[in-house]
Amino acid sequence: MIKSQKNILWFREISSKDISLVGGKNASLGEMYRKLSKKGINIPDGFTLTSKAYWYFLKKNKINQNLKETFRKFNPQSLKSLQETGREARQLILKADFPEDLKKEILSAYQKLSRKYGAENVDVAVRSSGTCEDLPEASFAGQFETFLNISEEENLLKAIKKAFASLFNNRAIAYKEEKGFSHLKIALSVGVQKMIRSDLASSGVIFTLDTETGFQNVVLINSIYGLGEMIVKGMITPDEFFVFKPLLSPGQDNLYKPIIVKNLGRKSKKYIYNRKGGLKEIKVSKGKQLKFSLTDDEILTLAQWACLIEKHYKLAQDIEWAKDGKTKELFIVQSRPETVHTLKKKKFFEEYEIKTKEPPILRGTAVGDKIGFGKVRLITDISKILQFKKGEVLVTKMTDPDWVQIMRLASAIVTDEGSKVCHAAIVSRELGIPCIVGTQKATKVLKTGQLVTVDCTQGLNGRIFKEKVPYEIKRFDLKKIPKLKTKIMINIGIPETAFKTSFLPNDGVGLAREEFIIAEKIKVHPLALYHFNKIKDKALRNKIEKITIEHKDKKEYFIKELAEGIGQIAAAFYPKEVIVRLSDFKTNEYVQLIGGKIFEPEEVNPMLGWRGASRYYDKNFKPAFLMECQAIKRVRDVFGLKNVKVMVPFCRTVEEGKKVLELMKKTGLEKGKDGLKVYVMCEIPSNVILAEEFLEIFDGMSIGSNDLTQLALGIDRDNTFLQKIGDERNPAVKEMIKKIIRLCREKKKYCGICGQAPSDYPEFAEFLMKEGIESMSLNPDTVIKTILNLAKQKR
Repeated sequence: MIKSQKNILWFREISSKDISLVGGKNASLGEMYRKLSKKGINIPDGFTLTSKAYWYFLKKNKINQNLKETFRKFNPQSLKSLQETGREARQLILKADFPEDLKKEILSAYQKLSRKYGAENVDVAVRSSGTCEDLPEASFAGQFETFLNISEEENLLKAIKKAFASLFNNRAIAYKEEKGFSHLKIALSVGVQKMIRSDLASSGVIFTLDTETGFQNVVLINSIYGLGEMIVKGMITPDEFFVFKPLLSPGQDNLYKPIIVKNLGRKSKKYIYNRKGGLKEIKVSKGKQLKFSLTDDEILTLAQWACLIEKHYKLAQDIEWAKDGKTKELFIVQSRPETVHTLKKKKFFEEYEIKTKEPPILRGTAVGDKIGFGKVRLITDISKILQFKKGEVLVTKMTDPDWVQIMRLASAIVTDEGSKVCHAAIVSRELGIPCIVGTQKATKVLKTGQLVTVDCTQGLNGRIFKEKVPYEIKRFDLKKIPKLKTKIMINIGIPETAFKTSFLPNDGVGLAREEFIIAEKIKVHPLALYHFNKIKDKALRNKIEKITIEHKDKKEYFIKELAEGIGQIAAAFYPKEVIVRLSDFKTNEYVQLIGGKIFEPEEVNPMLGWRGASRYYDKNFKPAFLMECQAIKRVRDVFGLKNVKVMVPFCRTVEEGKKVLELMKKTGLEKGKDGLKVYVMCEIPSNVILAEEFLEIFDGMSIGSNDLTQLALGIDRDNTFLQKIGDERNPAVKEMIKKIIRLCREKKKYCGICGQAPSDYPEFAEFLMKEGIESMSLNPDTVIKTILNLAKQKR
């Protein structure tokens, strides 16, 4: 019998060509079971009811004509009509009975699956799979129902019927309207798959790209304890891991462990099996909440599998995985095309500029890269969704698939809970609606009727402002950006913006600042972490403990967070050079960090004080510097990101430079080894006067025009009254820069500039290009306009 005439097909009989017969979800399961099991990917076995079975069920119960009548009365613009239509359609299916011959086929297949797994009534997942589902242009994610921990014949038949009925869930009807699908021409296939005991372990979701930017070189893994439904429903914040694809070996033994980000989630509860069938929610112990729900080896295995699946389908994938708590094995239980970035080619680059100096009233995790505004509509319960009006900002504790019917009407969405891969985030991306999840307190801070602006343009840093905030959008056609002989590099300090920034035309990163990572991610003074056990102030200890709670070793907290911040930037621009400037806080900046007051002296003029190289070899600060070196070593040797180079700031003398290089060497960061280049900032007149001596010990110079100007002209650059006297365009400064460019070229050493001047003054950028500088590192928002301006000068 040919496939199209069968009511039931086993996974081994199905391929990706069978979407019209078994739907996208089941076709993918069959394809993976047949083709990828051979490559070591574990796929639980199962069978499917085909679309023929669905049409047969409808025909035998004479449901088709009644459905036509029901949808003839449907008004897509009315939420009330949507609810009534959905309820009527579902009841038609739920009240019907299975034809006897179809019932026998289903139970026979279930008994066969039970025997395979050595059980009398094997526990299964019953998964709906629409014949319109999991297409690159429409995911239908979460629109149809899945039923977990189903066992025994009667329960299985009930779950299958409920799955059929879910084709007419209110949310599914709304989604089909949005995407232009016919309600009565779509069939539903049902997959019956052996359950994995993730209730005893962990489970989650994988994307084979960054979901926010479409950056292709990472695998994003989300993981929680128990069954994965809580991620989709946005009920908790999962653990989050980014794995860098280009350095991920295809085999099990990786040369590197390129897990460039590990963020601990808030895993306070989980779903486990209910003895009576289905699931129940329980709390996770405090101890387990502070541990990652996957080991590093498991993260790497899942990332390798994800890459194999993506390679097989030749499309970015959205994958569900589970770990069996009994066998400790990992499994892939589903894979579908990623639907937001898959069909897009990055032809344009957009820059947003918010026109306000007011601080945001709320922050969270941004989804998408747009801005929305409107009046807040606070809805705490699904029963109140009829109150929602088109163009309002939906604010709720969490969303689930039932909210789609109003999500499509929203100008923006804000939730207390959820993560980048919760259902609300996935659907918001598809609909192109700005969304901020995980604010923790939106429902308490925002009030119905309040006018707000929802800003998702700053990477993951989602911001909510009072009132309607004006903004500008600049759009650039990337195909029309010319290439220059002068390298155009980028200044960057915020790791979360790195993936998006990498789409700008660039030759790498000329200045990766550590300061933002330390101030915003780490927050604690490095010496307060190093000497944590000696701190006697109980309030301070408690404050540090709260921030670093997942780490007994506080030094490891510093190294991990700094390494991941640098690693994210390095991965974004790999294999291009990323020049990381060692920390250059002044005392007045270090003192602002938690615990900083204990370790920082008071200085009258911190700008000219204890900063840069002079700190690194000082006996008091040296332990902090050595931790910094360990973080960079981890990025290069563990993550494998050898494109990271190092730059020493504010190095007053050649002797200082030698001391710093010797210290770095002791930590394993040896200049010249494994391609490590070490540059020095040229920002002090002594760097210019003794340039030849500095170039003897360093691989090149990066000009810090801000400090060079203040020291050449005797101007405190923090003093606004003195700015009128001169800036980087002063002839004295330009003469110094000319000399450095010439000397570096003669000695065939690197010469770049990472100071503010070429970003601020077009004529200064022209001057640098004319003098033959190797590279200019610019602020991201000036890259394109500077390139366009320099291209004109070249002509």
